[in-house]
Amino acid sequence: MTSSPRQPKLVVAGLLGTGDGRVLLTRRRPDQPLPDQWELPGGKIEPGEAPDEALRRELVEELGARVEVGPIWDVLYCRYPDAPVLMLVYACRLLPGETPRSIEVADLAWVASGEFDSYDVLVADRPLLERLRDEGAPAFCTVASAPERPAHLTRSGRKP
Repeated sequence: MTSSPRQPKLVVAGLLGTGDGRVLLTRRRPDQPLPDQWELPGGKIEPGEAPDEALRRELVEELGARVEVGPIWDVLYCRYPDAPVLMLVYACRLLPGETPRSIEVADLAWVASGEFDSYDVLVADRPLLERLRDEGAPAFCTVASAPERPAHLTRSGRKP
């Protein structure tokens, strides 16, 4: 008897960028699968939830920041050992006055495309960073500059 292929887990990710070409990456917590690796922020879609609603919820939970969800920028499939993943990547922009914080992530960073290689990025997200390096972030998701994190929200002693 052959085993049937596993259904991919549907997940969403948000692409947030700055006018100077940096994008927001978050680091997974040590207690999560694939610990301490970097990724675009996002997560799972709950049953009955629309993908854009799931992304808004995930970014508030993970980063404490509200966003405007724009168009789908990319869709990719990745086969991880435990389960395949189908990821919808949306261009997003922060709503006025919003500043991402490390709430349910280990850390976050606004990263220039020339610095991508110095981050240990999840396998599923690597093609996205290659595309960003080649094309840059879509205009929809760029803000003039990365919001400053107050000193009390900066995690000292952590390097990519």
